Amino acid sequence: MSISLDHVFHIYAKKTPFEQLGLNDVCLDLKNYSFTALVGHTGSGKSTLVQHITGLLLPDKGKVNVDEYQITPNKKQNKDIKKIREKIGLVFQFPEYQLFEDTVLKDVAFGPKNFGISEEEALKRAKEALKQVGLNETYFERSPFELSGGEKRRVAIAGIIAIKPQVLILDEPTAGLDPQGSVSMMKLFEGLNKQGTTIIMVTHDMDLVLEYADHVIVMKDGCIAKECSPIELFSSSDYEELSLDYPHVFEFAKMLQTKGFNIDLEKVKNIDSLADQIKKGRDKKYE
Repeated sequence: MSISLDHVFHIYAKKTPFEQLGLNDVCLDLKNYSFTALVGHTGSGKSTLVQHITGLLLPDKGKVNVDEYQITPNKKQNKDIKKIREKIGLVFQFPEYQLFEDTVLKDVAFGPKNFGISEEEALKRAKEALKQVGLNETYFERSPFELSGGEKRRVAIAGIIAIKPQVLILDEPTAGLDPQGSVSMMKLFEGLNKQGTTIIMVTHDMDLVLEYADHVIVMKDGCIAKECSPIELFSSSDYEELSLDYPHVFEFAKMLQTKGFNIDLEKVKNIDSLADQIKKGRDKKYE
């Protein structure tokens, strides 16, 4: 599906002393089937941008196009927002706070039912989504409020997956999770992307960007400062001007490279791939 922003502006607290420009003339065509990372320092406009894509915020000027639907400044014209939200799922930073039903299965089935899916089909989708996030049938009739933090997160994400959106927006998806939980969650999203779901991930974690993203959009002061691949971003001469941290693995790989190690930075995604590059460089040295 196609998503584009056409000269979008958004102003917070209009006509008050606290007026602030959230988005400043943003033009963007999001890549279909990509795993896109949306990065930038706090207040750069990341969350504001994704809330415009889902219609949670309306532009003050410009328009958002989602396939044949449009989101415009005119509230009366925006009659298709529910249809847009069926196509685009948004996983908030702490989605577990959205749980409300008395059983896990009912909670996950609520989303599909809300979009007109029959109860039988909604329950079928809910069971499939729960298994996708690693929760088997022993969880179906349990109260979501009795689960651990990580399990609640999985239930909430299953509720979005059950709607079967074509685009999944993730706002800091690993916030509050332990390292093992973070890896498990990211592998889930990576799998969904490989199955054809477009992923847009809002994050401050550059290691996640390096390992999982194939496209990066950098926000700064409500504008798009840069749009490129992860390797192009981290290798760019103006990277430090964007107020972003380096991925730990990439930073270490660059240090080794300056020490004379033969490392292909384009193949460094995580610790395992870095170790593989070090081994290959060592083997070539002793050939």
